[in-house]
Amino acid sequence: MKTRLLCALAVLLCGAGLAVNAARPNILLILVDDMGFSDLGCYGSEIPTPHLDKLAAGGVRFTQFYNTARCSTSRAALLTGLYPHQAGMGYLDGLRKPESQGTHARLHDRCVTLAEVLGAAGYHTSVVGKWHLGQQNGTPPWERGFQRTASTQFGELYFPKERSPEATKYVYLDGRKVPSGSPEVGSGEWYATSMFTDWALKFVDDAQAQKKPFFLYFAHGAPHFPLKAPADVIAKYRGKYKAGWDALREQRHKKQLELGIMESKWPLAPRPPDVPAWDSLTAADQDRFDNIMAVYAAMLDCIDQSVGRMVAGLKERGLLENTLILFMSDNGGNGEGGPRGITEGEVPGSPDSRVFLGMSWATLANTPLRRYKHFTHEGGISTPLIAHWPAGIPAERNGKLEHQPGHLVDIMATACDVTGALYPAEFKGQRILPREGLSLLPAFKGEPLHRVKPIFWEHEGNRAVRAGPWKLAMKFKGPWELYNLEEDRTEQNNVIAKFPALSQHLIRQWEDWAATSFVDDWVGAARNDWGEENRPAGAGKAKGKAKQKK
Repeated sequence: MKTRLLCALAVLLCGAGLAVNAARPNILLILVDDMGFSDLGCYGSEIPTPHLDKLAAGGVRFTQFYNTARCSTSRAALLTGLYPHQAGMGYLDGLRKPESQGTHARLHDRCVTLAEVLGAAGYHTSVVGKWHLGQQNGTPPWERGFQRTASTQFGELYFPKERSPEATKYVYLDGRKVPSGSPEVGSGEWYATSMFTDWALKFVDDAQAQKKPFFLYFAHGAPHFPLKAPADVIAKYRGKYKAGWDALREQRHKKQLELGIMESKWPLAPRPPDVPAWDSLTAADQDRFDNIMAVYAAMLDCIDQSVGRMVAGLKERGLLENTLILFMSDNGGNGEGGPRGITEGEVPGSPDSRVFLGMSWATLANTPLRRYKHFTHEGGISTPLIAHWPAGIPAERNGKLEHQPGHLVDIMATACDVTGALYPAEFKGQRILPREGLSLLPAFKGEPLHRVKPIFWEHEGNRAVRAGPWKLAMKFKGPWELYNLEEDRTEQNNVIAKFPALSQHLIRQWEDWAATSFVDDWVGAARNDWGEENRPAGAGKAKGKAKQKK
């Protein structure tokens, strides 16, 4: 009798486990590279993005979602729930500083990834696209929890045969280094945004075959330079950008006001002095700039098509209802290449070309905000977040805007909250740092987040702290600036002289965070977006050295 009761109890428990497993949501994280705040139709753009707009109409759009201002650092924060230096990625994975506690050019053993956490909870974990988190230094994705991979070491691969650095000409299929031109990677003259979508859907099918919920990290290389896209898609946009960045910035800002993304009391940031007035350009220059922007718009068009295929694929498989889709970018629009951008090669956007968007068009991409990728002013760290989850986000929230600030470090806490996965204190015998973020699930539902700690930034000596409506920011070697973002989202009115006590309090908070979060003083030569020297001056050094918790 006792044996039969135990067997019956085991069956019930297994059945309950299966039921819980079936109810747990799938998670699809879609990360794009170098896309600006206003580059989607549902955030103000003239570029048609119908699939992303539909995703937003069936979910929630965040208007104050933050990244870390750069690719590797944002990927580290997204996947670990820690600030970049805590995760060992205080800079790109090409800079390794042996004496540093926060710049290891690899993911440190004191962090865990979403794949490791969700894999331990029974999830199928996979990554497609760009990694850029220290593969060459000992942390490839297949050793940080990803069971299936179709990834590139750095990204910026668009065609099977193209002009590009040697390191970008391979795809890693389940850890095997395969030349990008191999039939194993894709058939025909593929474009990477579509090719990786094929792999993403294969991994969804693999999860279904294993009867597991999935965590899929889809990291697009687009629209990172060198800008490349299929010729027929570029042709759709050729000639449409001869209106110029001045008129288009006004147009995007007007649309943002109509959508409620921005408020009328926040003026459009002025065109930077380095960016020429469109009407001052020659006809030849206008045509060249039109061509650059046509390539960029085509890349976003292809991303939108990919999202449409993913949504359709999930719907066909009966998985869309209970899949949390999060769409975001790793930093703001990219001004690298200076005001003129770069065009090399006979046909811009083709496999043999080298094209950079440049500062002038990046000013449009970040409408109506200041500055670009690299910087901790709003144009560098503010990008869209779209959350779509029919089974978990109330229907009355469909199409709503969420104005509470969020950050990439919040995604780990959110994933643990919606899946029931446990964030560990130890992993593989290593002590793990406590996660920094908080779950965004209440915000999905229209409830307050109750964020207690400020949000912090440091990249290349650029720094910031956000506490409630107040934001303190510094461009490297410049003075601290203070803004009330409820009144001045576009950072036009520096009020630091009016609030000295508040400013000093926020500065001390930033210094204390830096001292305990492995933030290095920014040393060594680096150059900003348009070639100005970007060397450290030694001001505002973190107090003491951060010590790893034992």
